Formats: sequence, C-alpha cells, structure tokens
Amino acid sequence: MKHKSQSPKHLTERYKTDYVAGQDNLQLSVGKISADIHFSVFSLTAIFVLVLVAFSLLFTDLAADLFGTLRPWLTTQFDWVFALSMNIFVVFCLVIAISPYGKVRIGGISARPSYSYLSWFSMLFAAGMGIGLVFYGVLEPMQHTLFAPLGEQGLLRSDGSMNPDISSQKAIELGMAATLFHWGIHPWAAYAVVSLGLGIFCYNKGLPLTVRSAFYPILGERVWGWPGHCIDAFAALATLAGLATSLGFGATQAAAGLQFIFGIQANTQLMVAIILVVTGIAMYSVYRGLDGGVKRLSEINMLMALALFLFVVFLGSTTEILATLWLELRGYVVELPALSNWVNRDDTGYFHGWTTLYWAWWIAWSPFVGMFIARISVGRTVREFVLCMLLVPTLVSAIWMAGFGGNAIAQLLSGYTDVQQTLLDWTPELSLFVMLQPLPLSEITSVLGIILVLVFFITSSDSGSLVVDTICAGGIQQTPVAQRMFWCLFEGLIAIALLIGGGLGSLQALAIATGFPFALLCVLMCYSIFRGLQSEPYR
Repeated sequence: MKHKSQSPKHLTERYKTDYVAGQDNLQLSVGKISADIHFSVFSLTAIFVLVLVAFSLLFTDLAADLFGTLRPWLTTQFDWVFALSMNIFVVFCLVIAISPYGKVRIGGISARPSYSYLSWFSMLFAAGMGIGLVFYGVLEPMQHTLFAPLGEQGLLRSDGSMNPDISSQKAIELGMAATLFHWGIHPWAAYAVVSLGLGIFCYNKGLPLTVRSAFYPILGERVWGWPGHCIDAFAALATLAGLATSLGFGATQAAAGLQFIFGIQANTQLMVAIILVVTGIAMYSVYRGLDGGVKRLSEINMLMALALFLFVVFLGSTTEILATLWLELRGYVVELPALSNWVNRDDTGYFHGWTTLYWAWWIAWSPFVGMFIARISVGRTVREFVLCMLLVPTLVSAIWMAGFGGNAIAQLLSGYTDVQQTLLDWTPELSLFVMLQPLPLSEITSVLGIILVLVFFITSSDSGSLVVDTICAGGIQQTPVAQRMFWCLFEGLIAIALLIGGGLGSLQALAIATGFPFALLCVLMCYSIFRGLQSEPYR
C-alpha cells in the first residue's frame, strides 16, 4: 500500500506494508547459544556454501579444472555486460547527485550523521578495497606501465628488453591511468548504487535493511516471497564470494611476506593457518560489535596505512612520486572514455585479464560494501554521499598508487630491476616487499606491511559477516552474537576450500560467477532508486 502526504517540495510517498523485519524468521536456542534466521534465505545460502566447500575439498582436481575454465569463459563472453553495467552506474550516480534529488537526506530530513568524516571514510575505505590496494599497489602500476593497454607501447618489449621507442613519461601516464581506472569512480559507483538503494528503502521508506527491499518499487509485496528470498540469498552468496577472493589475496600476500622476511615456506598450509588465525580475530571483532570492533580496527588500519605511505613517499623517490601523481590524474581524465569503451577492444589481455575481472569482483562485493556503508551513512544527503563516495576514494587510490607504484617505477628506471622481476615471474604477492627492500628499515616496514594486510583482512571479514548475517536474518540488525560469528567462520572456510581446490584462480572464478547476474540486478536497482527518490522530500 502507498500513502501520500504533502512535503516541502513535492508529494512524499511512504510505503506501508504488513511485512515486519524478521516475521518469517526461525528462532532457535540451545543453552546460551541462540539463532534468529530467515529460514529460506539462510537455507539457500548455507546449502550452496556447504556443497561448494565439499566439492572443492573432495574433488580438488575437478574443482580446479572447472573454476579454471569458468573464469576465462565469463570474462570473454560477457565482458560487455560488466563494462556496460559499470558505465551505467557511473552515469546514474552523477545524474542523481546533480539533480534536485541530491538534496534528499538518507534517513529523512531531520537525520544527522552518526560518524565524523574521518571515521566514515576509514570504515568505508577499509571495507571497500583495502586488501586489494595493498596487494596490487606496486604490481599493477608496474604491469600497465611496462605493458601498456589500448594498443599502445609500454616501457618493455614482449621479450623483456627495454623499449627505446617510448618515453617514460608517456608510458607512466597511460600505465597509471589504466591502474586508477580499476580503483576509481567505476567501482565506487557500483558500491554507491547498492548502498544508496539500501539506505533509501530502509531508513527513508521503513523497509527492512536487506537487498530485496531495494526492489519494492518493481516487485511490490511479492518482494517478501520467493523472488525476494532468491535476491537475498544471491546477495549473500555474492558477498561471500567477493570476501573469499579478498581473503585469499590477503593470505597469499601475508604468507609471501613471512617467507620473504623470515624464510617460512609460503605453502598452502601456511595460508590456511593465516586464514584460521585471522578468522578467529575477526570473530572476536564481530563479538565486540560495529563501534567496538569494526570502527576501531578501521581507524587503526588507516593510521598504519598512512604511516607506511608517508614512509615510502619521504624516504623513497619523492620527486618522481609527485610527478607520477600528476601524470596519473591527467591521464585518467584523458583516457577514461577509451578505457571505459568495450567495443572492438584489441587489448584483450588488459580488458579481459584485468578490467572484466575487477568489475565482476567489485560487483560481487557491492551487496557487502553497500549494506555496510548504508548502515554508517544515515544523515548524509544523497549529493554528499555520492560525490564523497566517488571522488574521495578515487583521489586516495590515486595517491596510494602513485606512492607505491610510482616509487617502484622510479626504482626500475634507476636500475633496480628486482621489482620488474616479480612482474615477469608473476609473483604479485612479493611486489610490495621487494619494493620496500632498498629503503631504510626494510624489515620493519615489511612487517608493518604484513600487519596492514592482516588488519585489512580482519576488517573485511568482520564487517562482511555483519552484512551476510543481516541479509540471512531477514533484515534484523541486532542478531545473536553467535550467529554473526558463524558467518565469519563460514567466510574463512570458503576461502580455505577454494585455495585448496585451485588457488586464487578458483576464488576469482567464483567472484565472477556471482558478479555476472548481480550486475543485472544492480542495473534494475538504479530504476528502483529513482522511483524511491521521486517521493522523498528535500529542502
């Protein structure tokens, strides 16, 4: 049912529904352990996860072959779906931000933010892409500078020798722009669409904080039935897939760092041990709650990341880093249309091997990041929310990539070729530590890098478990602690199973497989958000 009443600018439309968050839930209690779950969503999600884990562990070779085939098939056959969807998200966000609907406040006219800008940025950034920046901060700028996309020439020839026909400045500008393209406004637009949808329909329209609520303008009351069950279950699966991929990256890099510094063999057993230890810490963080656990860890993480970044900038190639930042930002603006295009692309190594994978990964992450950011963004206007989400993380990513990647490129041009070798040998997990080696206090900073990866690991795991739990609890935000810890443990088990059953390739394949259909759901969500904003008061 819909109820209309006068508002300062236009008619406001409040959704009235007989559905109450958690009304279909199954409540269980065994001793001091209790559960409050939406049985249909929980069952669909849990059964799929258990089957996936069992299949990966029991049929390791078959799982490796299946996932190894699935990833290239999806990235080559459906590259246009990912590229077009991400472009739609960017355009939609910018149009909404500059329109009168940008004045709408998440939570209503009287709502005000609960977190300062510093805490807000720390939490959304740590949850959004922290592990990825640490993992790829050195390697990706090197990759695209040495081997350029868009059919252009890079600093290296295919045989590994330096290319005398290209200027280093031109190669760095294109390479850094190609890097920032994957970490800039496109992924954050995907996050913004989901978080804005959940924020508006939960905190303005009064619907449960769950993904299905964002489709109420399309499905109406049917959203509380099986169509909604499937949407929520799929959102939970996409979240778990995206998290498992990131946890796999984090475990791989932490293990490589331990081997590089202390000589500990970086094998699968060590990665599994790292995942188990960090999952245990994340479960404790979940126990502490959003403010006591996630918020505090995110702020600590940002301080450590800032300390490591400033160390690299001031004790590394400072002048070259600043020059790289300027080239990166200029190149990003100039090359953005060409990089966003998906038609007649000849640079399939870059487009399929990097861009399509990234787009699928970010879209798979969007329910997790979107719901988490929606919870911490009440009180922000739509314009403030969208512009801050698109511009601030893009600028921070540019600065980070220029600091770490720019320093590595400067090292290469000055004759230090070890960083180049990590690329040619394709050991991305070692690139950060190899870049730090020529700098003072390299052992200390390398240990700090490992800690940084692990804390990003923890913040992603604990905030992700809160989101999956909310989805599988029918939108209830205050669920039993043991239930939230259960999902935290499940995330770790998925990462372990897929690492054993095919390594990072399996993790990436799962993220792509879940990201593909969710991209289509997110496009539909844009329409729902527009419908929802039409009936919101603003002033």
